[in-house]
Amino acid sequence: MRRALLISTALCLAFAAPVHAKPAPTPEQVAAAALKAAPVFDGHNDVPEQLRDRRKDVLEGFDFTDTTGTADPAAGLGPMQTDLKRLRQGHVGAQFWSVYVSANLPEPQAVVATLEQIDVTKRLIAKYPADMVLCTTADCAVKAMKQGKIASFLGMEGGHSIAGSLGVLRQMYELGARYMTITHFKNISWADSATDAPKNDGLTPFGVQVIKEMQRLGMLVDLSHTSEATMLDALDVAHAPVIFSHSGALGINGSPRNVSDAVLDRLKTNGGIVMIDAYPSYVNERVRQWNAARSAEEARLKSLNPGNPAAAKAALADWEKANPMPRTSVADVADHVDYVVKRVGIDHVGLGGDFDGIETTVDGMSDVSGYPALFVELARRGYSQQDLEKLASGNILRVLRECEAYAAAHRADPPQESPVAF
Repeated sequence: MRRALLISTALCLAFAAPVHAKPAPTPEQVAAAALKAAPVFDGHNDVPEQLRDRRKDVLEGFDFTDTTGTADPAAGLGPMQTDLKRLRQGHVGAQFWSVYVSANLPEPQAVVATLEQIDVTKRLIAKYPADMVLCTTADCAVKAMKQGKIASFLGMEGGHSIAGSLGVLRQMYELGARYMTITHFKNISWADSATDAPKNDGLTPFGVQVIKEMQRLGMLVDLSHTSEATMLDALDVAHAPVIFSHSGALGINGSPRNVSDAVLDRLKTNGGIVMIDAYPSYVNERVRQWNAARSAEEARLKSLNPGNPAAAKAALADWEKANPMPRTSVADVADHVDYVVKRVGIDHVGLGGDFDGIETTVDGMSDVSGYPALFVELARRGYSQQDLEKLASGNILRVLRECEAYAAAHRADPPQESPVAF
């Protein structure tokens, strides 16, 4: 009896002993697991623009493995922000390369220049077959990432690249372009930009045709750079999800390049995503205000020194020394992710850093290698691994698939037609 009592007591004590739970993963572990499972699919990178501006699209002698030594102080150029080494460090597994050309070009010339940018980007991808592969579909992106390669997509930046021609739009699609940003910094004849005086009050009837034809083809409609009226008009027409390839939340930073609450609400219904930019002027409101103050001071100094530009320049340098630009941190970028998620949900946000298209950068995200720091910051804020996987690439892959499905369902629809201009 006593032996049974001792056994019973021992068992009770054993079951009463504290159970040591497995410690919760650290933010660093959550971020690392998410990026391993779902590498970043970045919505916008301007390496093609750098190749044009720095090298006139000549790849001979250009090493994309490491571009940290590409600074050209005489030309006022810092080192490039992208290369294969840093893409790996940043866990970037897929990239939309922007085949941007200046919106100041006459449109027929812009078409030629865009073709040249498509060509140089394809040549760059082909030069590094062990690291990069040209993709046009979501399935290709998934396959490439599983193979450890960077899925490389082409995106046009600005409707000037098609010169008002639906035929050119279709041919750009055939060449591999999988999104078109409707405008850049200037209005075009059929759509208004966010950074130009309103002209069309959004989209013209031809602009509506462009949106319809893009979705019929399966080309993503990119609304970054467009006016709010253009955004809303496009959302009125769109039956498949749209994207903002590199934008932020207007509720945090008042730049017209960012997305208002009204548009975010419409975007949720549409199923699209905002891919958060890393440009301090669009991220940090204090930087935007500083830029405005600097521009005002520059204008004042030029007015005071009409015949002495050197004096005006020196005085502006003194002003900048006394009034340094506010710093922007990874936390500021995370604030934009938070804002969009709280407004419309985790399914409607992605990342579009705009690297190599920006002259100032975020502390801790000065180039494409900085994405892990952002993911750690978000994990610290309570984002789960599943949330972070959606942000990294899950959401943009979903959008791509839905656009591909819409195009497949409408393959038999007749193309949009419009009389040619000449």
